[in-house]
Amino acid sequence: MSGDTRGDKRGGRLRRMLGRLSSSQEELLSAELRQDTENSGCTRICDCGDRQIVKVAGTLRTVTQRPRAGVPALEAELFDGSAPLDVVWLGRRSIAGIEPGRRLIASGRIAMNHGRPVLFNPKYELRPIGQE
Repeated sequence: MSGDTRGDKRGGRLRRMLGRLSSSQEELLSAELRQDTENSGCTRICDCGDRQIVKVAGTLRTVTQRPRAGVPALEAELFDGSAPLDVVWLGRRSIAGIEPGRRLIASGRIAMNHGRPVLFNPKYELRPIGQE
């Protein structure tokens, strides 16, 4: 057995590079979002439990206006690379800066609705556009 491991190192580096090239855009975005969540000290959405007070960070995938029980509501899907979270602002038809592709930090109490985590009327902080 020889002590030369240079071939193994090159193979590992090449394997990682090929893995990055073959990763889908969604996988790359998910990895970036997970890293952003860890760096901001937020809870990963997949780790959030029912009735837990959390602070989460991610990117808004969709934003729609959907009335709930006759009351206007602005709904958005926040994704942090681990799982989606529905964010709902009751009584609002629109909010400046809340648009698909925008990153934000939201905090509040998680509720479960049909098996999906939801934050109703959260406190939120829009991330600067330059950091996106």
